[in-house]
Amino acid sequence: MSDDTIKMPIDVSCILHLLPHRYPFLLVDRVIELEAHKRIRAIKNVTFNEPFFQGHFPGRPVMPGVLVIEAMAQAGGLLTQLSQAKDAKPEGKLFYLVKVDNARFSRMVVPGDQIDIEVVLKRTIRNMALYACVARVDGKEVASAEILCAEGKADA
Repeated sequence: MSDDTIKMPIDVSCILHLLPHRYPFLLVDRVIELEAHKRIRAIKNVTFNEPFFQGHFPGRPVMPGVLVIEAMAQAGGLLTQLSQAKDAKPEGKLFYLVKVDNARFSRMVVPGDQIDIEVVLKRTIRNMALYACVARVDGKEVASAEILCAEGKADA
């Protein structure tokens, strides 16, 4: 599949067709770069309206680090889905997060931030994909991790 067969940017209406996540758990708003089977850059706009800010933390809203990790995993899922867009896609398949290694949180993510997520496919092993992920705000790293996702049946 050539990169020019997919028009950038990819907006949330297309993302909704590629990922099973929905409000309040869809954590990618846009795809801005794609190298099929190699890397992706995606955006998550963080607003004060996010439901987790009510309790994390009242008076000092901070996006939970685990949700930054989830946003990176969703971007990895988009890399896989978009890379396989021309392949025959088996029905009833989902990708599950199965492992997170070397997670690091460097800065807090707060309302008004735009998270720039870069995911690089390190390798595929059978029905699994290993991704190296970095999340940045204003060009500064806020989090990074290696994420392993496995493909499974939706009804499993």
